[in-house]
Amino acid sequence: MRRLLLVGGGRMGAALLGGLIDGGWASASDLAVVEPVEARRRALAEEYDGVQVSADVVEADGAVIAVKPNDVEAACRAVSGRVGRVLSIAAGVTLTKLESWLPSGTPVVRAMPNTPALVGAGAAAIAAGTAAGGDDLTWAEGILGAVGTVVRVPEDLLDAVTGLSGSGPAYVFLVAEALIDGGIEAGLPREISERLARQTLLGAARLLAESGETPEELRAHVTSPGGTTEAGLRVLDERDLRAAFSAAVAAATERSRQLGSQ
Repeated sequence: MRRLLLVGGGRMGAALLGGLIDGGWASASDLAVVEPVEARRRALAEEYDGVQVSADVVEADGAVIAVKPNDVEAACRAVSGRVGRVLSIAAGVTLTKLESWLPSGTPVVRAMPNTPALVGAGAAAIAAGTAAGGDDLTWAEGILGAVGTVVRVPEDLLDAVTGLSGSGPAYVFLVAEALIDGGIEAGLPREISERLARQTLLGAARLLAESGETPEELRAHVTSPGGTTEAGLRVLDERDLRAAFSAAVAAATERSRQLGSQ
């Protein structure tokens, strides 16, 4: 019996697969992947030697459901009775629905990861189902922790998590686009503007993660009275950038609630 079955070999499933092996959570022989597309199965088998890749479900201690929301019910029914517990990373699929598609008493954990997990820098939140205990949450944390940071929340906060960290990378990418355009309009060649904007965001993110200082403190360090940064920030305040980001998080949160209720 395999230690873990990943149902879905797409980008997120493959990211988890690589993270679990590279991080030492499991050896390749402990893992199996169910993937319906033959070409994708071949690619996964070539990239992850020793992992069992097939079109059919195999027995395992636990399963990660990493398919599109419309395919989650079929995936749950396929693993029913074949795995001991389930972690779902499908967006918008509630614990109530997941538990209704699995045998009664199956421990289920629902998660909301984000796309930086593809480079091992994800942010995920997990919530426990009615039969899931502390050991099941620790198990889920170990899996998602292989590709980033994990926090525990009650399920009713997963919509807010979606609005912030689930959709958040797109907000940051939009900021990158805007900075690049601003640099070009200020006279920089596109290649240089792109290179500087990418590194600026990466460096700022590392300072946030590694300095131990708050965003407010870090911003203050860069903002000299009467200086260039203050002039730029004044424009952002005049355009009410903070309110725009807050509204974006609220809109994404509400949309997540709507999708979860369908």
